[in-house]
Amino acid sequence: MGDEKPQVAAFTDLDLTTLYALLKLRVDVFVVEQECPYPELDGRDTEPGTRHVWLSGDSGGPTAYLRVLDDPDGARIGRVVTAPHARGGGLGARLMEAALEAIGDRTVRLDAQTHVAGFYARYGFVVDGPEYVEDGIPHVPMVRR
Repeated sequence: MGDEKPQVAAFTDLDLTTLYALLKLRVDVFVVEQECPYPELDGRDTEPGTRHVWLSGDSGGPTAYLRVLDDPDGARIGRVVTAPHARGGGLGARLMEAALEAIGDRTVRLDAQTHVAGFYARYGFVVDGPEYVEDGIPHVPMVRR
């Protein structure tokens, strides 16, 4: 698991089995584990500029994931998730590095859960607005120019 290169794909390049596994990981963590019933499938996964970035574990299923969206003022990273059994192994860092490489020198924004804002700060993100609560979880907007 430690040497695998992150995979990057547009929606149209995802096979159905991979798509299902990526969406299941997101729902398992964001909706079930974090107890946040919200519209996880927001319609942005299918946009032409969206890139899905993930790592797979020894079983072949995804262990960590994020998506990169094209926004009018740059890019947006979101849906950053690691499976509970794979946390603490540096997978999030590997995904962020792959995402930032794909984004290049464009401005990139994200909305970080406040307790992990320091993780994003390591990649040059700075808080760019007041803390707010979404689905019962404190967040801060962050930007990297």
